[in-house]
Amino acid sequence: MSAAGSSDPEKPPLSSSIAKPSAKLLQLGEPLLNSTNYSLRSVIFPFLFPAFGGLLYGYDIGATSSATISIQSVSVSGMSWYDLSSVQIGLITSGSLYGALIGSVLAFKIADFLGRRKELLLSSTLYLVGALVTALAPNFVVMVIGRLVYGIGIGLAMHAAPMYIAETAPSHIRGQLISMKEFLIVFGMLLGYTVGSLLIKTVAGWRYMFGFSVPLAVIMGTGMWWLPSSPRWILLCALQGKGDMQGLRETAICCLCQLRGEAVIESAAEQVDEMLADLSEISEENDVKLGDMFRGKCLKALTIGAGLVFFQQITGQPSVLYYAGSIFQSAGFSAASDATRVSILLGLLKLFMTGIAVLVVDKLGRRPLLLGGVSGMVISLFLLGSYYTFLDNAPAVAVGGLLFYVGCYQLSFGPIGWLMISEIFPLRLRGKGLSIAVLVNFGANAVVTFAFSPLKEILGAGILFFIFGGIALLSVVFIFFIIPETKGLTLEEIEAKYL
Repeated sequence: MSAAGSSDPEKPPLSSSIAKPSAKLLQLGEPLLNSTNYSLRSVIFPFLFPAFGGLLYGYDIGATSSATISIQSVSVSGMSWYDLSSVQIGLITSGSLYGALIGSVLAFKIADFLGRRKELLLSSTLYLVGALVTALAPNFVVMVIGRLVYGIGIGLAMHAAPMYIAETAPSHIRGQLISMKEFLIVFGMLLGYTVGSLLIKTVAGWRYMFGFSVPLAVIMGTGMWWLPSSPRWILLCALQGKGDMQGLRETAICCLCQLRGEAVIESAAEQVDEMLADLSEISEENDVKLGDMFRGKCLKALTIGAGLVFFQQITGQPSVLYYAGSIFQSAGFSAASDATRVSILLGLLKLFMTGIAVLVVDKLGRRPLLLGGVSGMVISLFLLGSYYTFLDNAPAVAVGGLLFYVGCYQLSFGPIGWLMISEIFPLRLRGKGLSIAVLVNFGANAVVTFAFSPLKEILGAGILFFIFGGIALLSVVFIFFIIPETKGLTLEEIEAKYL
């Protein structure tokens, strides 16, 4: 199968006359939005539908916390196999995480072959199938299979979505758009907490909680079917000899016009030629092997990207997300319904702080937000450690520390981790580099999530939060010395300046 070109079903071939795009260009694909102000309006759909992959990921986190309570209830589970062990509940909770790990491994092999658009289409299909299987599961084994399938969709979506958004967004708002993906992840969590709270007392409510993902997956898949391929990915295929250079160049021009509308009809060919000129140095580089990722500028990009998402996870964030209920219960919210409501409030805070990050990330830059936000996380983690060690008569310290932690995370690691990994990898190795970074992200997430409870029993919550605080302090040092500022630069300029 050709990656793109005259035989590519994603876009028909254009006329061989390409010196200047004409009206005939648009006969082959109407622009997504007829707007002269393409920089704001015509990027909405190319951002929104890929970002639905993040929304479905966030929804799963929020809904699962309530679904596991519903599943174990004698009165409202609506099934005969509700008496599940802690290990079984752990598999239901973390099944999507393990699926995401599988999806990340698959992405390394198939992402550059499929392209960003088809990978997101596949992801939406897996979301749909996984949600249906989980919601209709007749027994525990089928449920876990459904969770794994859904998780593979997460792994593919979290790999392809930031690439598609980064490669199609204008550089001056790229940071805002990719950060908005984190906003949709958080909105998905809030939606999951809300749906779970409303259905927590409904018989077999867990089936509806998981099934709610189905229409969202349909919207995502329909939108991605309509969107064109990433022009930069098409040009990469051309430079790697995976199709006719002339035909692929024409296809990239057509896709760019669909993405940006009438405002770029006259300049589309020039923009594509500029991309080709910037990328020409890799014209003789074909497939990227695993070993290539650990040499030269590949290694430098991997150190920045994978290092950032690694610290993002091992500073305790998964513990807050998956164990928020138990943390608040220890602070006085003993009833399950109270814990659910607190999770909604936590989701609102995350949404608000992510919104602030979205507004300022392309004005202040990546480094100031990372350094300031992670420094705040250090303070909040030491506050939590102090509460559990010798301030147990001051629950306000725990609640305040936790809220401060969540707010600082959403200003820094939350949106900017995904933003940086989508920017820092050169085009030739962006697909494989991002798959490794996503694998590191979900792998560290799974380890920290599982290790939190036993470590809490062995060391105590206070010592554990002090450890997280020390790791967060190390991450500040890592950010200060390793992470570059990419504000306002094109993807090609980032590669030339920092790698």
